[in-house]
Amino acid sequence: QVQLVQSGGGLVQAGGSLRLSCATSGRTFSSYAMGWFRQAPGKEREFVTAISWSGGNTYYADSVKGRFTISRDHAKNTVYLQMNSLKPEDTAVYYCASRTVYSGITYYTTAGDYNYWGQGTQVTVSS
Repeated sequence: QVQLVQSGGGLVQAGGSLRLSCATSGRTFSSYAMGWFRQAPGKEREFVTAISWSGGNTYYADSVKGRFTISRDHAKNTVYLQMNSLKPEDTAVYYCASRTVYSGITYYTTAGDYNYWGQGTQVTVSS
């Protein structure tokens, strides 16, 4: 059973930065693609960014492109989301997600494509 444990997040002023972490445990010998999603109050969960198993392929939602960076550390079985130039509209609960893959270059942008989810972490950006 794969478990995803998130850390990071919190309250920051607009223009500030935060880093989220998502540590994977369990069947870590499998190859898996990772993604980050977020859900603001009263809104549906939306895609933020994704990364392939190799780490060489990434994809970003237009709303975060140029401000957020996804990365992964295989030695630590951890994926990171570095968030810079934060805006009040970035306020949401952020979730990391994982799915087993058989290709090192594939990533996924739809929530339904993921099998495992982190517990969520609150990010609040004040204006």
